[in-house]
Amino acid sequence: MAKILLTGASGYIGSHTLLSFREQGYTDIIAVDNFSNSHPEIYDRIAAISGMPVKHYNVDVRSDAFETVFTENPGIEGMIHFAAYKSVPESVEKPLEYFENNVSGLVHVMQLCKKYGVKVFVFSSSCSVYGNIDVLPVMESSPLNPPESPYAASKRIGEELLQSWAGTGAGIKIINLRYFNPAGAYKNGLLGELPLNRPANLVPVLCANALDPGTAFTVFGTDYNTPDGSCIRDYIHVSDIADAHVAAFVYASNSADTTFFRTYNLGSESGTSVLEVIRVFSEENGVTLNYTLGPRRSGDVEAIWADCSLALAELGWKPRRSLGEIMRSAWQWTLNYTKS
Repeated sequence: MAKILLTGASGYIGSHTLLSFREQGYTDIIAVDNFSNSHPEIYDRIAAISGMPVKHYNVDVRSDAFETVFTENPGIEGMIHFAAYKSVPESVEKPLEYFENNVSGLVHVMQLCKKYGVKVFVFSSSCSVYGNIDVLPVMESSPLNPPESPYAASKRIGEELLQSWAGTGAGIKIINLRYFNPAGAYKNGLLGELPLNRPANLVPVLCANALDPGTAFTVFGTDYNTPDGSCIRDYIHVSDIADAHVAAFVYASNSADTTFFRTYNLGSESGTSVLEVIRVFSEENGVTLNYTLGPRRSGDVEAIWADCSLALAELGWKPRRSLGEIMRSAWQWTLNYTKS
């Protein structure tokens, strides 16, 4: 089996992807994370679930020490790059930090991949690169409108860097995965989203409020041009996202081409409003949530959901888990974690 390096491997999507690779027979995996927004204990949970310890390095991908990972693990064939900051509102507050981490970090990773002959590169991008879209659902060929946040801009720059690199005939096959809204947790609630900082994504906010409803959370924006006035997003189970990375790596590894850059949407292919997500979460888990209605938040787009037919046609991937499963698994993970 191939030797694969995952950066940001103890993060939300990285940890689930590590598990998905293991479940599909890949055992030679090296994990890297600096724990800027994750916990070392995640590796213990992965080991307990999979029955195998995780070979990991506590290192920042921007540092000189990151090269040690390559020298101590010769023959790395695949790079799955998750290491990035990802909060839209935080990026509005700290744009330079986002560009320095997300763009400079990527450049250093690319340099080492080139130096050590990595053949497959899977990039963690975002539907935010589309901006406020005019025609829905979004296809990979949809025009890219101006980014609504520094986070979105950093991801678009990353895509452009990788596409330019592949365009030079660099001998690396690059797959660019544009996630919509990952949510939920590993089956039976054994692993889930555990941000070190205050949660910014909707589902973890709902879980936190269900645990402690004393303080209301805010629904940002009720005057959008949507059926109930709140933003519409495409929520996709994190384990479906994880499975797509394995499918992307397999596809690229088996391709006879030596260099390419290809982009795929990863979503559920349906849009759900914020207020509808709140209703589904409450009904699926039998809890009451405490929230208030507030003004729009800077950096948010109005509505977006995916067309994923290209991923089905070329990668053989499609989402398999429902919105209800997303909500149930996220809540079960929250309950399991708070009891541990």
